[in-house]
Amino acid sequence: MKKLYTALAIVFMAVGAQAQVDRSVMPKPGPAPEINLEEPQQFELKNGLTVMVVENHKLPRVSIQLSLDNPPIAEGDKAGVQQLTGALMGKGSKNISKDDFNEEIDFLGARLNLGAQGGFASSLSKYFPRVLELMADAALNPKFTQEEFDAEKARTITGLKTQEKDVSAIASRVQSALAYGTDHPYGEFTTEETVNNVTLGDVSKFYTNYFVPANAYLVVIGDVKFDEVKELVTKNFTAWTKATPPSFQFSKPTDVQYTQISFVDAPNAVQSEIAVQNLVNLKMSDADYLPTLVANRILGGGGEARLFLNLREDKGYTYGSYSGIGADKYAPSRFRATASVRNMVTDSSVVEILKEIDRIIKEPVSEKELRNTKAKYVGNFVLALERPQTIANYALNIETEGLPKDFYKNYLERINAITVADVQKAAKKHLSSSNARVVVAGKGSEVLENLEKVSFNGKKVPIKYYDKYANATAKPEYKEVAADITVQSIVNNYFDAIGGKSKVDAIKSLKLVYEGSAFGATIKVEEKRTADKFAVTTFQNENALQGVIAKGDELFMKQGANKIPLPPAMRDDLKKALGVFAEYGFVNNDAAKVAGIEQVEGKDAYKIDVAGETVSVSYFYDVATGLKVKEVQTISFGGQKQVQETLLKDYKEIDGIKFPGLRSGSLQGQPLESKLIEAVINTGVTDADFD
Repeated sequence: MKKLYTALAIVFMAVGAQAQVDRSVMPKPGPAPEINLEEPQQFELKNGLTVMVVENHKLPRVSIQLSLDNPPIAEGDKAGVQQLTGALMGKGSKNISKDDFNEEIDFLGARLNLGAQGGFASSLSKYFPRVLELMADAALNPKFTQEEFDAEKARTITGLKTQEKDVSAIASRVQSALAYGTDHPYGEFTTEETVNNVTLGDVSKFYTNYFVPANAYLVVIGDVKFDEVKELVTKNFTAWTKATPPSFQFSKPTDVQYTQISFVDAPNAVQSEIAVQNLVNLKMSDADYLPTLVANRILGGGGEARLFLNLREDKGYTYGSYSGIGADKYAPSRFRATASVRNMVTDSSVVEILKEIDRIIKEPVSEKELRNTKAKYVGNFVLALERPQTIANYALNIETEGLPKDFYKNYLERINAITVADVQKAAKKHLSSSNARVVVAGKGSEVLENLEKVSFNGKKVPIKYYDKYANATAKPEYKEVAADITVQSIVNNYFDAIGGKSKVDAIKSLKLVYEGSAFGATIKVEEKRTADKFAVTTFQNENALQGVIAKGDELFMKQGANKIPLPPAMRDDLKKALGVFAEYGFVNNDAAKVAGIEQVEGKDAYKIDVAGETVSVSYFYDVATGLKVKEVQTISFGGQKQVQETLLKDYKEIDGIKFPGLRSGSLQGQPLESKLIEAVINTGVTDADFD
């Protein structure tokens, strides 16, 4: 009984103590947790390779990170050679075939990746000797074959082709090129022409020149013994030829003299890509490095940051707006504040981003913002310590960035010591609203009129124009659509062009089959239509992957025998395309509008937009011939946008009606050209096709 009374007394005392806590007052933060980072043991081979070892015997695993701390490399008219070199590495060696190499890595349950500037491997510690041996062999004795080179070159060019009309890829390229200049390693970019300039000999030369041990670091972390690592590394890496990479000078980039807009016209853009940027001279070893990171995080470091709260939460202009800032010991890095926004709010978004940058420069941040940001840094830092690769990166940074040995041990203390004044001082030094380059890639016909009116801090912001390769160009001109051109007249001209309206109206069912190849497989798309139904099925090597079927109020995706109903909003949008031809579905629909004249493959085309809540489609009709030459479908769902563009070419006449003989688009990021292999009018379609 006495024990019971004692226990109850303790409970009541605890409750009483809790009742006295003032929960309206934020508790004071406790001391920063003590960080125990083991300092790596270190040795150096005679060829210059620096090796760092951190013993950690908690788990029977080991990770190996090889890093080459080379200065920026200018590739010039052979831009892409570094990418090709990296892609060819890690595929076996002169001593072991690619298949045997990959099979052994899989058998050991290991990971091993190599590139032009280093590599990474991990495995159980009992397999460490063999994994290190395989890594060294692949790194020091790469087997560059013409066959692998040709295949990788083709893949690279295919990837570049998929980016030709990708607005985000164009924007990223122009942002870098304008910041640094195309003769700078950070400003040059890879094109199909520069990749075609690269030979297998260039790859071998690049490897010989730059994959050298002079600036190389090997970090081994895990369940290993230092002496064992030293013996194995010495055995496997001593053969690495001692050499120093070539050195060269490159131009020093500078910011623009005054804030200006650099506009890139992207007629196919469904939203504008905005980046407000300036150059930053910041190194990790600088005293204001951490305050600068904190300033950036408060401005645009996530969903609680100012840019996000302003442009998304308050204004609803975008799904998200963020900022980032880099540190670089070799050359200026960049500060960038970015957003992908709706066309109609492009000008307003530019102004709001500039305002937020200006505000963090001129006004102190709040104590609450600073406190919350520090808490995030503390939490992220502590969590990151659980990953072996984090420890490797910290060890590398201390060695390569000239940081004090206790940089990460005192990291949290230094974060917590940052003041409001430190943040503002860093923002003033490294961010700019008066010498900022605002790069906008968007649809000029819809955004330029308002963008030209943008003013900031009482001054009009001038605009300069560039093409998608960052070359200065004239202001784009847009042709106006004549008053008598309507959705109905464009559709009538199209029907006349493909065979005449009477013949088109006589078609009650239609089956079209297109076939192409991608990913080493035959891709076939079969489309069947009637006045009130359609079914589109995609096949891979004659196996049905999936289909989309619409009939009446039903609209579902079909995978095998499974029917997956599509959301009501998507159903309603896709029903606008019902009809033997999609034009029957939208011609009298209020959602269809003539949106102007744009160039398709160098020729003028009328554009009809059919807006939807989740699915919007744009149709393009050649002004001269009336033929439909392009379709662009945009699906907005779950905060994401997916754009599918298809060019329609080489019309073929079948039974008096012309159909596109070639459809050119993409499949999962890979180009796909499909030829018309079958067109069946008024037969070949049954009710069973829509079940």
